Amino acid sequence: MTFDTFDTGGGLSCYTMRQDELMEPNFSVPKLSICMATFNRAKYIGETLDSILSQIVDGVEIVIVDGASTDDTREVVSGYVSRHANVRYFRESVNSGVDCDYDKAISYALGDYCWLMPDDDLMLPEALMEILSRIRDEADLIIVNSEVCDGGFKQVLLERRMAIFEDRLYDAGTIEDFFIEIGPQLTFIGCVVIRREVWLARNRRLYYGSLFIHVGVILQSPALSRILVIARPIISIRYGNAMWTSRSFEIWMFKWPEIIWSLDQFSDRAKSRVFSRKPWRNLRKLGMHRASGSFTRATYGKFFNGALDFPSRLLLRAVLLIHPAIANSLASIYCAFHLHTSRLSLLDLLQSQHSTWVTRLIFRLSTGKRPLWKR
Repeated sequence: MTFDTFDTGGGLSCYTMRQDELMEPNFSVPKLSICMATFNRAKYIGETLDSILSQIVDGVEIVIVDGASTDDTREVVSGYVSRHANVRYFRESVNSGVDCDYDKAISYALGDYCWLMPDDDLMLPEALMEILSRIRDEADLIIVNSEVCDGGFKQVLLERRMAIFEDRLYDAGTIEDFFIEIGPQLTFIGCVVIRREVWLARNRRLYYGSLFIHVGVILQSPALSRILVIARPIISIRYGNAMWTSRSFEIWMFKWPEIIWSLDQFSDRAKSRVFSRKPWRNLRKLGMHRASGSFTRATYGKFFNGALDFPSRLLLRAVLLIHPAIANSLASIYCAFHLHTSRLSLLDLLQSQHSTWVTRLIFRLSTGKRPLWKR
């Protein structure tokens, strides 16, 4: 199999199958494309690809768009391309952002369905067969469940990211129920398996730079006609390794609420149940960011230079008066009393540079193990 080379005008050298090859009798168009956007993940992407390729079957391809990585990602992925005909690799000369890269990956894909796969998580056994069997139902969108593990996949932190135990079906008439019940879980792009023609028919450029292009595509009007949510976890998430960890305050205080509140087809009541419009007015959320070290005086100056009402300004400045280490200890005590909903928050506190002996003790008592991140 050979590929033609061309430049999209955005600095991307692309390899695409020629039309005459698509017509060859021995070539069958894949049913599923696993689409991956990557940047500087040479350390992790091989493990991800191994977890996929150990399950690979006919009718599945892997499409990787590399946003101009400066590490050894190209060398690592090239090794897989040379050994596996169903791995296709597209390397950009400039980084155009994760949203654009996922959009490009789906544009280059050949499958009827596209699974938006992160570059550092793992497919659990039989995940591919699960998806291949489910796409026969021809849903517009499939949302998959996942487990959440520590950075080395040594410990399961959450057995189910979505606390559901039976599959669910939604349609255009129940799209607001889907938004309320499943919307908070859409922060994880790896949960999305979408019909390619549905993705390409939607407005995608509107969400470039949002970091959540998949949310905008899925939840814009018109409503999707058939959505399947799979209860069984089929992905293992490597927690705490997201490329955006250093931007957590900006993302959870601004970018995520902005995209949720931009969705015109949903009521304000529904949006408020998914995420508050101005979460930085919430003392608990603000305190957690102070405790993890993401809310600082520099952060305040960057995001709150504009006019604020007096109560908001007072709240923000009062939280800044709390030393991060003290906030870290207080937040870990809070998590200890709300462990069923705050286990991952406790891990964030443990990983923070402001982590204290109180946090480490609470983590040890809550897990029965020593902290995975020794300071």
